[in-house]
Formats: sequence, C-alpha cells, structure tokens
Amino acid sequence: MDNLINPRLDFFRSQIGKDMSGSISPFGRWLKGTIRAADYGRLVVEYTIREELTNPAGVLHGGAAAGILDDLVGATVFTLGRDYAYTSVNLNIDFLHAARLGDIVTATAEIIRAGKNIVHGEGRIVAADGKLIAKCATNLIQTSVKLPV
Repeated sequence: MDNLINPRLDFFRSQIGKDMSGSISPFGRWLKGTIRAADYGRLVVEYTIREELTNPAGVLHGGAAAGILDDLVGATVFTLGRDYAYTSVNLNIDFLHAARLGDIVTATAEIIRAGKNIVHGEGRIVAADGKLIAKCATNLIQTSVKLPV
C-alpha cells in the first residue's frame, strides 16, 4: 500500500510542522502535539508537557504518557491507508524516566506488523536530552467502522 495512492498519509504529510488540531481524534486534538514527520507506518509528534498532563509532583502523569502513546500509535495506523478503523486491544507500557512541566518531548510510533485484522505497533517518548521517558507495545484490531476517505 505504501506505493499506492494514500490520502490519509498525504494528509499527515501536509500537516508536518502544524499542531494536531485537524485530528479526527478529540483526545489527540486535546493533547496538542505538533507533527514532525509522517511516513508509511511511522509518525513523529512533539508535545509540550503542560500542567494538565502532570501529576502532583509536576511530572508527566503515567496515564497521560499512556494516552499520548495510545493515540499516536492509533494515528499511525491511519498512515497505512486502510478502509476500516482500528481500536486497541492492549497497551503494554514501561515508564522509565520523568518529563517535567514545560519540557518538550518527542513521541515516535511505528507499525511493526500490519496483518489483515491485527496491527502491532510500538511507541516511545523521548526527552530533548535523549532520555527514554516511556515506551509501549500495542495491538489494534480492525473494527466494522468504515472510515471516510
């Protein structure tokens, strides 16, 4: 599919350098990431750690980190140009370092295996200094929801 016409991938490529306010995901719009790269099966998005994403200690909340990774891997499935929506069936995450209020982090999601019904993806959040904040592995399953072109 990566060599064929893929309007979903074209859309993500047209959004490089822009915030994700055009996302079909309301949660993705709320996260306010900025797309830095878009390829078939791979997205890179930058996020600023704002107060709403932190815990009482002022660091990135685990649930927010999981949300970033889950949303981004889900968005990455769209780059495959499939006709149907996919939804997560699991999300395994490791929290490895803290990101603090005001930090800018980069999240990368990649599709590792794109089967007919199950897609396996991995994601990671990295700090500006290169420290790995969190990483995940997830499986998504095709739904019966047909996507608009």
